[in-house]
Amino acid sequence: MGGYGLHRSIDTVFENSNSLSNQESFFNLSQGVWYRHTDRGRNMRTVLKLGGSLLYDAADEVMIDRIKEYADTIADLTKHGHQFAIVVGGGRPARKFIAAARELGASEAQCDWLGIKIARHNAELLSAALGNVAYPRIAETLDELEIASCTGRVVLMGGLTPGQSTNAVAALAAESIHAELLLNATNVDGVYDRDPKESGAKRFDSIHISDLKEVLSGGGTKAGEYKLFDPVALRVVERSKLKTVIFDGRKPDNIRKLMDGEQIGTIITHEMS
Repeated sequence: MGGYGLHRSIDTVFENSNSLSNQESFFNLSQGVWYRHTDRGRNMRTVLKLGGSLLYDAADEVMIDRIKEYADTIADLTKHGHQFAIVVGGGRPARKFIAAARELGASEAQCDWLGIKIARHNAELLSAALGNVAYPRIAETLDELEIASCTGRVVLMGGLTPGQSTNAVAALAAESIHAELLLNATNVDGVYDRDPKESGAKRFDSIHISDLKEVLSGGGTKAGEYKLFDPVALRVVERSKLKTVIFDGRKPDNIRKLMDGEQIGTIITHEMS
């Protein structure tokens, strides 16, 4: 099953569970601000990108309590009718493996595969915490994601193919399942006009996709060098006009707050003011 027929089957699942009024936009993006939707019970198809480093502490030990908190938050939101696909990154462990492999003479393709495998292992950790709420297999292709999404369970992914960041995977996943929202959880609280560690750095409440491309124009494309968004992710978000929020994922409850319509982090807009 693929293409048009598969997309229709996915849409049918949600058309049966949501009224026509619930298909309206959750966020009003034309002015770059949020407006709380009057229907707080509204169901959302959401792709959540979790930076892999969010799962590890400064000593690179797995943060069990934080993973449990993510799982509890997601499980509770699914009980209220939301559906999630979650893409987990490789984080610092992946960068360490990639650096070691590169020093040992590995090709960039080999380094990419290392990152992909570690990201999938990270996704397995969250899957274990979610238990039966999660689809029982880590999706390794977009076709598998589309099929798994029809089950109503939380579908988890890591990387897909060499040369592609997990940010790009998340954007493609959102495009593939017609997600209404793409949430990008990072270890900073939004998009800044420069390195947020620098004095005077300004955080944007909203930023147009064209301006975001300028801010992130210096991002690398080698394995392990992907930052907030890479060029592929930006192109996908732009072409599909994906409603996207970049926010602080160190507090798992921020996911719930965003789903409730609170203004957190930086929203990427597509309409010129």
